Amino acid sequence: MPQPLTPWPWPLRALGALPLGLLQWLGGGVGLLVYWGSPAYRHKIRDNLRTAGLDTPGMRRAAAMQAGSALAELPFIWTRSRDELLARVSCDTVKVLDDAEAAGNGVVLLTPHLGSFEVSAHFFGARGTMTVLFKIPTKAWLRPLVRRSRTMSGLEAMPATVGGVRAMLRALRAGRSVGLLPDQVPTAGDGRWAPFFGRPAYTTTLPQRLAEKTGAAVVLVACERLERGGGWRLHFEPIDAAPDPERLNERIEEVIRRMPAQYLWGYSRYRSPAGVAGPQDEPPGEGGA
Repeated sequence: MPQPLTPWPWPLRALGALPLGLLQWLGGGVGLLVYWGSPAYRHKIRDNLRTAGLDTPGMRRAAAMQAGSALAELPFIWTRSRDELLARVSCDTVKVLDDAEAAGNGVVLLTPHLGSFEVSAHFFGARGTMTVLFKIPTKAWLRPLVRRSRTMSGLEAMPATVGGVRAMLRALRAGRSVGLLPDQVPTAGDGRWAPFFGRPAYTTTLPQRLAEKTGAAVVLVACERLERGGGWRLHFEPIDAAPDPERLNERIEEVIRRMPAQYLWGYSRYRSPAGVAGPQDEPPGEGGA
């Protein structure tokens, strides 16, 4: 029998009752405070922005504020009804998704750490069942919250294991959709080093393997956060070439450059996972292709 859902803690429900614009504004302020109060976090944002050629004082502040807004809007996203959320979502590229679904071989939806990627799951869940992978938190107190946030109609959340990948293959062969974070650092054997803003980043090969095995269409998704609590705008773009790590990173870079402040620059994108040789040590052609 499925376990009963853990109720949202009352502080989360209280925050979720606040207006979206107020939450995002407050989150922006907290994001700045964290940026100035944490040298390690500040260094990581500056280093990543510098790698991308985007390091300016204004961009540092904007990136810190957007990261804070992304966190602060989660209570609103998690505790409000799907209808209320989708009423705040606009999209003028939905034909890309319609065409991909109409092809009948399933769709691999790639959502980078950009904007409000949590909102995307509600949009897809309203269209049909989508299978996604998630990492089980190491901290026990976080596990019920993560499970609760991933439990919604139209969403099949599977742990990031071999069993989860098999569930994705079954979903695609049934003509359904699967969702991935293409810029999340994969585990050893599930990626290879590829340039990301000119610097080697260990990048997933799973989208390429899924597409090759099933013939699924591959679509890049970005959920832009609009100003002053104006909701969100979804952007869909097809990836027609093979979604290998090099191509993936190139397309993600293009989207980031259009809304750079909303990328999660505090994410450790360039780290080496346990058991993976650094890019300078890896023989040519090796990796999880």
